[in-house]
Amino acid sequence: MAVEDRVGADVDVPVGPVARGGGWPAVTAHWFVRYRRMWFGTAVSSFLAPLLYLVGMGWGLGRLVDDGAGGAGGVPYLLFVAPGVLAATALQVAAGETTFSVMGSIKWDRTYHGMLSTPLAPVDVVVGHLVFVLVRVALASSVFLAVAAALGTVRSWWGVLAAPVAVLGGMAFAAWCYAYTARLETDRGITVLLRFVVMPLSLFSGTFFPVDQLPVWLQPVAWATPLWHTVEVCRALTLGVVEPWAVVGHLAFVTLWLVAGVVVAVRVLTRRMVV
Repeated sequence: MAVEDRVGADVDVPVGPVARGGGWPAVTAHWFVRYRRMWFGTAVSSFLAPLLYLVGMGWGLGRLVDDGAGGAGGVPYLLFVAPGVLAATALQVAAGETTFSVMGSIKWDRTYHGMLSTPLAPVDVVVGHLVFVLVRVALASSVFLAVAAALGTVRSWWGVLAAPVAVLGGMAFAAWCYAYTARLETDRGITVLLRFVVMPLSLFSGTFFPVDQLPVWLQPVAWATPLWHTVEVCRALTLGVVEPWAVVGHLAFVTLWLVAGVVVAVRVLTRRMVV
């Protein structure tokens, strides 16, 4: 089915240099214009959420863990949990920005239909949206890391790299969330994703306790997720225990997830909206 059938019979989509890609900055600009209406609320929540999380989980629960078990992973619990929550927060922000907004752009306000009635190609729509999501995740991760550092959880200058690593992990998941959502007909599937994928990943990927505490049969599942690799690198950076080859391996795995996710997302949106 041609895009004309989806967005209107009189639409003529030109084929040229822009239609083959290269127009994604215009899509990113569109999302920033929309974001201006709600930036203040998200900025406040980006500051308060990590503060409350770290105070509650780190200082509250952390004291119990430190007194009873002597910490986690050989360090005080607050130092253990902060980089994990940083990575999990990036994933949650990324998932939030690539679910309902994608569904709305296809089904509700039909933003994507309007975009694809111009010389923009599906790859522009996907990449432009994901670049906006990247900026959102980067802002949230940077604020979180700043709050964590103010609470004394960053013990090495390597820790400044934890935010970009968290962004990489968040975007690796965002691309797949995008591809998944672009296939849905109703938002019920989004609820399933958030409840049964995002939440379990946040809990069982080494965020709050070492993965080796999971049942043996469940540990390989955690190792196969990009979040576990992101958590491991963020924790190594903030604690200053960086093993170069291990970090390279983790980042290569997450990057592979990201690249594959973007390719799949473009193909899914193309099939949904164009053919």
